Amino acid sequence: MEKSKIWFLENFSMFKMLSPEEMQEMDAYTVMREVPEKQVIYLSDDEAKHVYILKRGRVKISRLSQDGREVILGILGPGEVFGELSLIDQSKRDEMAIVTENALVCKISTPHFEKLMEQNRILNFQVTKFIGLRLKKIQNRLGNIMFKTSEQRIRSFIKEMAYDFGRDISGEKNQREIKIRLTHQEVGKLTAASRQTVTTVFNELDKNGIISYSRNRILVKDIERL
Repeated sequence: MEKSKIWFLENFSMFKMLSPEEMQEMDAYTVMREVPEKQVIYLSDDEAKHVYILKRGRVKISRLSQDGREVILGILGPGEVFGELSLIDQSKRDEMAIVTENALVCKISTPHFEKLMEQNRILNFQVTKFIGLRLKKIQNRLGNIMFKTSEQRIRSFIKEMAYDFGRDISGEKNQREIKIRLTHQEVGKLTAASRQTVTTVFNELDKNGIISYSRNRILVKDIERL
């Protein structure tokens, strides 16, 4: 049986504190749609009119540098919110969001989301905390770029992905499987490393029995050695 929009909203952790009336109100405000791979959700300089909730698939958040190179800020998975900076007085987007794996996305207009935040102080706190954590994560990544070598950045990225998107396998706490489609070029854009460097580091980690990988999967065999 096909799941309803309100089912997805009720099972999203950030909204569990909403009352039935507030949940019905949010259901009325949101639009849920399937978005195919490679579809653009919004671009830089688009008007920031909506907040988005990712229920299925993957979305890439990135920005173009002054010389036109793409800098990937993050890869988002199910259960994440994006476009949230529209809530802090941002009239235009300064990043773009592109679907990398077929996605199911709910969107809600910024004024309606702000109204719900005003009505529910716990939701307000949760959203504020979420925005702070997201910004901190980006700052940590920028710090890695400044103070770590390319190899250290790539290792840190794999470890971060293992905790964010991986699942335990074989009852081994140090082993995690990451099912996500990322090219070495995309990993390079996330870690400020060249594609060749990413390939070299991945091959070395594979050779040393720390990971094994394919186009759609990374198996972290020993997360403590990353």
